[in-house]
Amino acid sequence: MKFLTHGFICAVLLICAFACTQPQSATEAERTAVVPVQLNVENAYGAEFEPLEVVAAPSFISRYTEKEIADTINTVLRGEVTEVCQAKGCWMTINSGQEDEIMVKFKDYGFFMPKDISGREVVMNGMAYYQITPVDELRHYAEDAGKDAAEIAAITEPVKELRFLADGVKLLK
Repeated sequence: MKFLTHGFICAVLLICAFACTQPQSATEAERTAVVPVQLNVENAYGAEFEPLEVVAAPSFISRYTEKEIADTINTVLRGEVTEVCQAKGCWMTINSGQEDEIMVKFKDYGFFMPKDISGREVVMNGMAYYQITPVDELRHYAEDAGKDAAEIAAITEPVKELRFLADGVKLLK
């Protein structure tokens, strides 16, 4: 009986050792591989990036609270452009799915977006953060957007807003 028990234990140990040293099958490797998201890109601006995960702007807003974005969150966002700086294309706003939009600026003022892309979708790589934007800056953005004097004068309070500093943007077809 002792011989059978020892033989059984040895067989189990050999099977475990053999199973643990086997390479992953192709299907397991494929399941764990990280594959870049496929996008239908018309133009790219700024730094090149290959997104592994893209978060829709409204999902991002609902996923993270203001407290969680106390400093910054590095992410890749996808959203619809609602407005672009008409002076140079040096900023844009993205539809957040809520009342407030996401203000997007470009890292180191290193690139500009076309002025006529309102309504188009973009995918952006960068950092999201909250900022209190002073009245003079808000008025400046309103001027850049082509707002009339009455709309600009109506801006009288600073606003806490979600910002995004993009180092790369892909304009989708």
